[in-house]
Amino acid sequence: MYSKMVTLQIMDNIFDEAKKKGRLTFYLTTVGEEVVNIASAAALSPDDIVLPQYREPGVLLWRDFTLQDFTNQLFGNKGDNGKGRQMPIHYGSNKLNYFTVSSPIATQLPQAAGVAYALKMDKKEACAVTYFGDGTTSEGDFHGALNIAAVLEAPVIFLCRNNGWAISTPIAEQFRSDGVAIKGQAYGVRSIRVDGNDALAVYSAIRAAREMAIKEQRPILVEAMAYRVSDHASSDDSTKYRSREEIDYWKRRCSVARFRKWIHKNGWWSDEEELEFRGNIKEQVLQAIQAAEEVEKPRLTDLFTDVYDQIPSNLQEQERYIRDAINRRPKEYPSNIPL
Repeated sequence: MYSKMVTLQIMDNIFDEAKKKGRLTFYLTTVGEEVVNIASAAALSPDDIVLPQYREPGVLLWRDFTLQDFTNQLFGNKGDNGKGRQMPIHYGSNKLNYFTVSSPIATQLPQAAGVAYALKMDKKEACAVTYFGDGTTSEGDFHGALNIAAVLEAPVIFLCRNNGWAISTPIAEQFRSDGVAIKGQAYGVRSIRVDGNDALAVYSAIRAAREMAIKEQRPILVEAMAYRVSDHASSDDSTKYRSREEIDYWKRRCSVARFRKWIHKNGWWSDEEELEFRGNIKEQVLQAIQAAEEVEKPRLTDLFTDVYDQIPSNLQEQERYIRDAINRRPKEYPSNIPL
């Protein structure tokens, strides 16, 4: 678990730097929420179906989505599962039971209730798990999803990362309830609040929640209390709405460092091992970026495939229009996109 947290930190540092240098168009880090990512993923089964928000790459990392897989998606090249049709960080993997990220928040919650009900009907020994932030609980989809999951007794874990901020809106300006867990109780959903900075607490809570969801065929809401240390995304400057003192306060209370102390105390990880490991991962990420930049972009045709069995006439017309535009002004379009 700790090695995956370290890997996630290094990925975030390098990819965020790549964005600042113009090599990526967008990025979003998990600083402050690495523990929620990895510890929850470790408590799940590979058969459990994950419907993420956008700050859960650690779940994919735990499920062996490779560094090259991440990088291909960020660069939108031919190796990207989504064929370059999604924003960066909108990862997805059918093989790893990880739904593709959607930009609008809360869309995945009603879907998770439906996925869980399908698992129930098929009598699968698995559950659905959906991740979201505190801001999502202000959306109507949150309330509809909890209600229908409770009524249908669907085996789904609603995992809320209460990180204090919905972009620039603090919790105090979002709701007057005592956090998020109490909202689940109002819908008849068994709920718990856990310290999202404590890896063992998160692991234990999700492991217990999974067992309840599957054995008792019921939804569970877990509110993991963390803090979003980073900006909301690479397009955000969080110092515009919160003080640097507040950010520095939480940086000094890094949840990964907290877990590291426990690992070191038990003699399972030395400073020398960590230094070597960090160096190796950094080299692997840099190599993945270099390789991804050299891979050609998906074909233009891929813009129109994978939705309909036979492409309808209106999409065929759009494809002709784009090709004509490129042929008329070839210098205005990237040369590395195969037609």
